[in-house]
Amino acid sequence: MLSVENVGKTYPNGVRALEGTSFIVQPGEIVAVIGGSGCGKSTLLRAISGLDRPTRGRILLDGEPITSPHEKIGIVFQEPRLLPWLTVADNVAFGLTDRPMSRRRHRAAGALSRVGLAEKAGVWPRELSGGQAQRVAIARALVPQPEVLLLDEPFSALDAFTRVDLQDHLLDLWADLRPMMVLVTHDVDEAIVLADRIMVMRSRPGHIFEEIQADIPRPRDRHSASFDHVKSRVLMALDRSLVGERVPEVSAEHPGTGAAMWW
Repeated sequence: MLSVENVGKTYPNGVRALEGTSFIVQPGEIVAVIGGSGCGKSTLLRAISGLDRPTRGRILLDGEPITSPHEKIGIVFQEPRLLPWLTVADNVAFGLTDRPMSRRRHRAAGALSRVGLAEKAGVWPRELSGGQAQRVAIARALVPQPEVLLLDEPFSALDAFTRVDLQDHLLDLWADLRPMMVLVTHDVDEAIVLADRIMVMRSRPGHIFEEIQADIPRPRDRHSASFDHVKSRVLMALDRSLVGERVPEVSAEHPGTGAAMWW
């Protein structure tokens, strides 16, 4: 279990990026964090990863405090950040340096096969498309079989078709190992497609404004009434987070407008 307990972050210049942020991620659960620019989403993810220590509060994984990068926590950034001097297979196996070479190659080959890139094992990162490079980054993060996978807007730089394709690949990979996942995104549809719960954040300072359940069976139909119902809830919460009002209940039969472009 991943536990975020009353986490706050104030930078040396006095900016309060986070304050009083608390939530729990259960084993196998996917949680999406969404909100406007500057509301502390990436700061929260960096704190969970151990890359940045919070000023207040604490983060626990199975009861153990996270104060630095941890072998049980993987992270995927917006940019793939592949090492250009290593082949695709060696990039995927990079986090397995403590394993025998034969075992590293076997695990890397399996991961590349699952993301549909087995034939790219021997090529260089510069030879990949943007979508292929991000698939390699996801495979690299999952190869050590982390308990927690963090994703910081991993598909935002990709075109819509590639983004949808990678969302499906990510869910396939998640289904194999079922790590806890925390996804930061600006894309409402992406949050609903992937997550069990959606945390809407509000800024000044950043905190969880509203929690919305995405209780829709997988695979999720983006054109279904239940999908539209959850989407209306999220959009209304995003709109109201700007003025600090709670989102009212909305019936599935009458989902309301909630379609204003909050950004």
